[in-house]
Amino acid sequence: MQASPPPLLPLLRSRLQAELLTTVLLNPDREWSLTTLARQASASLSTAQREVDRAEAAGVLASRRVGRARVVRARPQSPLTAPLTELLLRAFGPRQVLADELADIEGIDEAFLFGSWAARYLGQEGPEPVDVDVLVIGGPDRNDIADGADRAADRLAREVNVTIRDSAWWRHGEDAFWREVRSRPLVPLGVSPADDASDEAPR
Repeated sequence: MQASPPPLLPLLRSRLQAELLTTVLLNPDREWSLTTLARQASASLSTAQREVDRAEAAGVLASRRVGRARVVRARPQSPLTAPLTELLLRAFGPRQVLADELADIEGIDEAFLFGSWAARYLGQEGPEPVDVDVLVIGGPDRNDIADGADRAADRLAREVNVTIRDSAWWRHGEDAFWREVRSRPLVPLGVSPADDASDEAPR
């Protein structure tokens, strides 16, 4: 986990801070355990707790105890919450938004973000991405994918470009596009409804 400011939104202190805030603020109706937040951000529990403490002190997050667990949610009453959520949606939202829009589409084996947005997300410096590139592996209905991409583009205010390839190509491809994608940063998208359900925190 890099400690330097994230290229997608350098005004934030770290990518961890961005990950935690994005997860919570872009899901304002959910509560998250600290353990879940730490796991999703690949951070230690103590580090995640420090970031949550800072955000709660700033008034954008709220927490409460459920038994021995501490659960966290967005605090919509703060005047900072809405503008910060908008910034995070534009900068870090593609991973969550695309996962959400593709989650219920049948026939997807795997899905990834690639290209410039994925590179910036993983810490590579460069110009701000103007669009989002998505690679879908499997045999989904192309109309369903197009509809999901259109919804994601509306939510993100960015163009979303989706490329669909079958699983055989993903495993054994040798063309120029396969080599380019395989050699550049990839950000996996969780597209299984079962995976989403496992991250639910106590209500």
